Amino acid sequence: MSTLAILLVLAAAVAHASWNVIAHGASRSGLPFLWAGSVASTLLWLPVVPRTGGIGAGDLHGFAIGVAVSAALHVAYMLVLQRGYAVGNLSTVYATARGSGPLITVVIAVAVLGERPSPIALVGVAAIIVGVIGIGFIDRGSSTHAGRFDPALMFGLLTGAAIAAYTLWDAQALRTWSISPVAFMVGCTALEVPVFTALLGRRLPEGLRTLRRDWRRLLVFGILSPLSYILVLAAVTIAPVSIVAPMREVSVVLVSLFGAFVLREARPGARLAASAVVVAGIALLAV
Repeated sequence: MSTLAILLVLAAAVAHASWNVIAHGASRSGLPFLWAGSVASTLLWLPVVPRTGGIGAGDLHGFAIGVAVSAALHVAYMLVLQRGYAVGNLSTVYATARGSGPLITVVIAVAVLGERPSPIALVGVAAIIVGVIGIGFIDRGSSTHAGRFDPALMFGLLTGAAIAAYTLWDAQALRTWSISPVAFMVGCTALEVPVFTALLGRRLPEGLRTLRRDWRRLLVFGILSPLSYILVLAAVTIAPVSIVAPMREVSVVLVSLFGAFVLREARPGARLAASAVVVAGIALLAV
C-alpha cells in the first residue's frame, strides 16, 4: 500500500472519529440533525467542486447514476447509525458497524471484484476486524442489556451492511466513470437534502431550529463528515478497496478511547487491549 494511500486513510479516520463523536452528542435531535447536517455539508463543500476538477473526466450520465445510488445508500446508513446512537452506547454501535462493514467489503471485493490482497495484508485485515468487533462487544457484560439481546448490536450490524454497500458501489463508480471524489461527495449530500426534507415532512421547522441552535456543531460536522469520506474515495482510486476499507477503522480506536475516558464507558483496559489489536493490523497493512 502506498504511503500516500496510508496518509489519506489515516487522515480520514481522524476526521471520521471526530464527526461521529459530534453526531453521538446530537443523537436526540435525530432526523432534524441529519437534515441540517446534509444542508451544511452541501453548502460548505459546493464552492470547492470547481477547484478540484469539477465532476472529473467522466460524463454527466455516469455521474448522475453513481451519485443517485450512493445517496440512497448513505441515507440508509445515516438513519440506522443515528438510531443506533439513540438506543445504545457509542462504542458498541460504532465498533460493531465498523467491524462488520469491512468484513463484508473484503469478502465481496475478493470474491466478486477479483482483488487479491497479499497473505500479510489479509492477516492485517483479520486483526483489524477482530479488534474492532472486540471493542463492540466489550459493553455487553456491563450494559443495561446484559443477559438479553442489545438492540445497539442490531443497528450496528445494519450500519455495517450499509457501509459495505456504499463502499463497494462508490469505489466502482469512481473507477468506472472517472468521477472527482469531491464532486461525488457533494452530489450525494445535495441529494440527501430533499430525501431528508420529505422524511421530515411537517417537522421541517425542527430542522430549521436545529440549524439555528446547533450551527457551531453543524459547521464542524459539515466540514469533517464529507472530508472523511472524500479522503477515503481518493484512497480507493490508488489502492484496493479490500485494503482501504479495513484500514480506515483506526477511527474505532479513537472513538473507543473517547468513550472510555470522556464518556466514562466501562472497562477501559479491555478497550485499550482491543485497540492494540487494531493498531497491529494496521501496521501489517502498512508493511
